[in-house]
Amino acid sequence: MGLSTHILDTALGRPAASVGIVLSQMQDGAWQEIGRGETDSDGRCKTLLADSPLEAATYKLRFATAEYFAAQKLTGLYPFVEIVFDVKDPRQHFHIPLLLTANGYTTYRGS
Repeated sequence: MGLSTHILDTALGRPAASVGIVLSQMQDGAWQEIGRGETDSDGRCKTLLADSPLEAATYKLRFATAEYFAAQKLTGLYPFVEIVFDVKDPRQHFHIPLLLTANGYTTYRGS
C-alpha cells in the first residue's frame, strides 16, 4: 500500500510547500536513510518510498522546518520535526500528516 505525508501550516491555513523530508528506517539499531522528497504545492509528498515496498519496521520522517519558516520570514521554534512510527502490517497504507505552526506541531495517523 505505501506511505504518504502532508503538511498543513495551521497558522496560515494553507499547505506547506517545498519542505524537505527525509525518510529513514531503523536497521540493526541505527537509522538508515531510505528516501527523500519535498512537499508539493498541496503540501503533499507521496514519493518517499519510490518503488520500494513498505516493510514491517520502525520509520522516521524528518521535516526540514527551519528552511520553510525562513522562506515565510518567520523564526520557528523547531528547526526540524521528527516523527517516529512503527509499521506492523505493511499491507496497510500509512499516511502521516504534520500540522505545523512556528511554535508548535501535532501529528496523527491519517487515511
